[in-house]
Amino acid sequence: MSAKAKTYTPRLHTEYEAKIKKAMQEKFGYTNVHQIPKLQKIVLNCGAGESTADSRKAQSAADDLTLISGQKAVVTRAKKSIATFKVREDMPLGAKVTLRGKRMYDFMDRLVNIALPRVRDFRGLKKNSCDGRGNYALGLKEHIVFPEINYDKVDSIRGMDIVICTSAATDDEARALLKEFKLPIKDEK
Repeated sequence: MSAKAKTYTPRLHTEYEAKIKKAMQEKFGYTNVHQIPKLQKIVLNCGAGESTADSRKAQSAADDLTLISGQKAVVTRAKKSIATFKVREDMPLGAKVTLRGKRMYDFMDRLVNIALPRVRDFRGLKKNSCDGRGNYALGLKEHIVFPEINYDKVDSIRGMDIVICTSAATDDEARALLKEFKLPIKDEK
């Protein structure tokens, strides 16, 4: 390959630079291009509560998250012991992965166009799932909606949390940005 080989640019990143920035600037009247909100990171979290009985469940959750995200997931461990839940310190409890850059845009594209339409009885995402600082959180009951997961090889169906972190200052700006990315957020009255 030559030194001037084309580098890969995700479709959503190209769309953000070409269309979404302009639309956001027109809607909110930003005077500086650095005021325009953008995606910063996407955090995927998968808890494996049954890992208290079998520690391999947390590693299985990490393997599934690795397949979904395209980046190695980290097994999360308990910070302290809680006798009520039969949890000891440093026991594996789940997995997480943080996506930035190209992988973040690729995941967002797959989430919007492939995974969410495959969710059973899906009617849109809640409008009020923002945290007040421009971040949006959503949960999936089944991780098998992603095409990377082979249903025949899944030992158990797990839910997962997805947090989309933006540089938006307010929830309205964050919702407008995510709607420009075609995230199906319902307009509730």
